[in-house]
Amino acid sequence: MTTLTPTVPASRTSPRDAATGTYAALLRTVRDAGLLRRTLGFYGTTAGVLGAVFLGVFVGMVLLGDTWWQLALAGVLGVVLTQFAFLGHEASHRQIFTSGPVNDRVGRWLANGVVGISYSWWMNKHTRHHANPNKVSKDPDIEFDTISFTEEQAARQTGWRAVIIRRQGWLFFPLLTLEGLNLHVASIRTLVTDRREGWVREIVTITARLAVYLGLVFWLLPPGIAAAFVGVHLAVFGVYMGASFAPNHKGMAIIPHDSKLDFLSRQVLTSRNIVGGRIVSDRGLTQVYGGLNYQVEHHLFPSMPRPHLAKAREIVREHCARIGVPYTETTTLRSYGIVVKYLNRVGLAARDPFDCPTFRTLRRQ
Repeated sequence: MTTLTPTVPASRTSPRDAATGTYAALLRTVRDAGLLRRTLGFYGTTAGVLGAVFLGVFVGMVLLGDTWWQLALAGVLGVVLTQFAFLGHEASHRQIFTSGPVNDRVGRWLANGVVGISYSWWMNKHTRHHANPNKVSKDPDIEFDTISFTEEQAARQTGWRAVIIRRQGWLFFPLLTLEGLNLHVASIRTLVTDRREGWVREIVTITARLAVYLGLVFWLLPPGIAAAFVGVHLAVFGVYMGASFAPNHKGMAIIPHDSKLDFLSRQVLTSRNIVGGRIVSDRGLTQVYGGLNYQVEHHLFPSMPRPHLAKAREIVREHCARIGVPYTETTTLRSYGIVVKYLNRVGLAARDPFDCPTFRTLRRQ
């Protein structure tokens, strides 16, 4: 079978040798430039604006009353909760406060009490991803879950799963409308089955948040509009979350499970930055993506606050050029095109080996 997914060989030559040991120097340069210093003013302002919009949504629901225009507010709520999820993500990486416990408390409150997903589940999953991005059997973000990210996964699927996978590139964004619901269900299911430390507290918080949210929506709105409101909110949340995380690694190098790479190469070769263009500036993208558009820098310096990522990009690009490690960045639309094309190519492996398009065409004649 022709390899359609870019892979990194188990051993590398000059780029790896050049990169080994240079991360410490790069980190020192970044730290000396003050790019790891906390930016409490930025995060305080961001949280304040999001909080005001969040409350404004519910005030708007009261004022609008019985009308399908409420669905517009549901879309706004989906966007706002995704932005709160970004803040929770940044707290989990110690980007907001200098104190680890304070970051954890804020992150847990944002994830459990505001967004409605498990903080411990997210931390476990995301920590494993950062340690081994795009590494087979190590990165949970490329494990099979409706979508196949490697040809081997696609080839093993049968029945309705294979039908979806054959067209998974084109179906990717429509399927993201269900991702919001999937994130909530998966996190609760994991809490109940794994029962990690603090799972009871998380379940209680998530359940209370869900009860308050659904109670308010169904109290303020007629049942039909209320159900549609919840559906639109979850759909927007899922698409926004998926569209923010997918361009960062999908279609980049897949690392074999037995491959050994230095930290810098492992993070840079598997990550892709999203840059602005004529319409949207890089600063605007940083707000839209919650800093995830600078994925290379985020993976190299997970605790770096969002406002410093743009300056770090210039330092990292120069460093990678000097040691010969490829540095990847592209525009938003092109990144989504790459993701769709990559998933469609992987999906070909799910095809029936006896399924011949030419034969089917002739048979219909």
